[in-house]
Amino acid sequence: MTQQYLAGELSLLLAALQETTADPVPRRWFAGLRREAETAPVGALGPVAQRALQLNDALCYESLARSDSAAFRRQCAAGAELYEFGICAGLIDEE
Repeated sequence: MTQQYLAGELSLLLAALQETTADPVPRRWFAGLRREAETAPVGALGPVAQRALQLNDALCYESLARSDSAAFRRQCAAGAELYEFGICAGLIDEE
């Protein structure tokens, strides 16, 4: 995969995660991760993906605590797509 493809796809997946919440704070965090994914060297994309997955996990727990099953489903689906991409692209290790 080319560096541009990896950065672009990661940015799109981060945008999808950003859309799973209406809370402005995590939306800003995802926006920052997107900027980092679009400008960082390819070697830094793995840590960006890891931080995004950690943030998404926190949002999932928050949605469960609020009994917001719709948000939880959206966050799980978007997180699963990012995780699968990260594994296939070699950005993250399978855990």
